[in-house]
Amino acid sequence: MKYIHFVGIGGIGLSALARYLKKEGFKVSGSDIRETKITKKLRDEGIEVSISHESKNIKNQDLIIYTAVVKDDNVELVESRKRGILTLSRKDALPLILKDRRVFATCGAHGKSTTSAMLASMVEGSVIIGAESKQFDTNMHHMASNNIIFEADESDESFLNSNPYVAIVTNAEPEHMEYYNYNLKRFYGAYEQFLKSATIRVINAEDKFLATLDDLDAIRLYPSKDLKDVKTIVKNGEPFTSFILKDLGRFEVWGIGEHIAIDASLAILASLSEIDFESAREKLKNYRGIRKRFDIIEKRDNFTLVDDYGHHPTEIKATMNSAKKYAQLFNLDKITAIWQPHKYTRTHDNLKEFVECFEDVDRLIILPVWSVGEKKIEINFQKEFERYNPIFAKKLRKNSKSLDLMSGETVLKELNQGLVIGFGAGDITYQLRGA
Repeated sequence: MKYIHFVGIGGIGLSALARYLKKEGFKVSGSDIRETKITKKLRDEGIEVSISHESKNIKNQDLIIYTAVVKDDNVELVESRKRGILTLSRKDALPLILKDRRVFATCGAHGKSTTSAMLASMVEGSVIIGAESKQFDTNMHHMASNNIIFEADESDESFLNSNPYVAIVTNAEPEHMEYYNYNLKRFYGAYEQFLKSATIRVINAEDKFLATLDDLDAIRLYPSKDLKDVKTIVKNGEPFTSFILKDLGRFEVWGIGEHIAIDASLAILASLSEIDFESAREKLKNYRGIRKRFDIIEKRDNFTLVDDYGHHPTEIKATMNSAKKYAQLFNLDKITAIWQPHKYTRTHDNLKEFVECFEDVDRLIILPVWSVGEKKIEINFQKEFERYNPIFAKKLRKNSKSLDLMSGETVLKELNQGLVIGFGAGDITYQLRGA
């Protein structure tokens, strides 16, 4: 099997697998519905990428791997099956890709990309994650090693196919419940199965569900007692979190907030299966954050623009705590949150929590829901969020002087002061950057 084609190659997860397999010596091609920075980079790296899904893209490939959002009637899937070419979802392709590797797999509703990238700064191996590490400037870093640091995905149970040698679970908060038919027993059972399939297990033992796994042989982090003197410091104009972990002494990691200290601690504890804690302390300093996670994209006098992937209320609330600390450190007088709701189902199912997670903002802007192809669910945002007197904008327009809130071609407001932070997993990241 030498020639692999990816349908939906522009996605953050599928593009990482495509990059990895190319480095492993496979011929790789792919297609997607639109040109993006990712598809352009893939082309620069020597991968043939076609824009639009067409039957002519199916040639003499040995294997077709497709993203979860692609439907069965996709013309490329139809053509490949007509030709008898092996066709697998990303989930079903993982055992082929990860077999015979020592996989350090991280999953959880929140923090898995960050924890994976932190672990990758300490443990040598190839890196396949669902975000771009600033340390490696990519979502895939290849090494001639049997180790793979892998961000495992619970959204479709694909983490059960990740062949974990080390399994790290940051938390098991119910999320993507529509996939699990809102069955908590099935949801938690998948996490337990994931952990039991690993040789080494590292868990946040204060998570509501993980705390019940008393019989599980695991390395446990109890943040309330294992983390001490957590504080934010500034080094060379950048924010770092400093903390004492158990009896291992003080560590420093890029980023702000207690959740950063928790993610780093889980990564440190997982790394100790490979390196000593003094090496972990030094190597962790190589971590420089990941794109779209409290990603500072512009900073000048009394104005900082931040892009954050937070699309669940727990994530947004944690990042808002970081935003408050950042604003205080750098004397920013106002916090403006711009929220692009991600999926109607997630917004509807967590509406009360979404309302509450913005309680520390001075100003709230709400963009249209990024639907991810879902059917529309009526949500009265004006009524539900009336306590904030929110501004509703259709889109954002970035220029050199400000970030403009737009209604069609009309500028509703210019944002050019204080801390402005955008939340969402849709195209808000490109709007914030003017891309």
